[in-house]
Amino acid sequence: MKKIEAIIRPSKLKAVQKALKISGIPCITVIPVKGTGLQKGYSERYRGTEQSMILHTRVMIVCVVSDNNMEKCIEIIIENASDGRLGDGKIFVYHVEEAIRLSSRVRGVEAIH
Repeated sequence: MKKIEAIIRPSKLKAVQKALKISGIPCITVIPVKGTGLQKGYSERYRGTEQSMILHTRVMIVCVVSDNNMEKCIEIIIENASDGRLGDGKIFVYHVEEAIRLSSRVRGVEAIH
């Protein structure tokens, strides 16, 4: 099993979520995040004073998928979240040792279906 974390623009969330659901990967967790990467910060005026803002608002999507669905999940996120611009986001992939569904105590790949 793999854990996929994708940090994307909030405006792309609905498209990614819909495409994942259609492709049979409906289980995701969404976390609001702020951060900075290669994209430069920006300035805002607040009460007449210019303030440098270095953190951008993004969302992090977390999916735990079977090894067979890993590439499909990554491709769906790339296709639906990328505009080809700086600041589109990043995807991280981790190995998952075990998954356990609390309600039924089912373990392994069956717990994520």
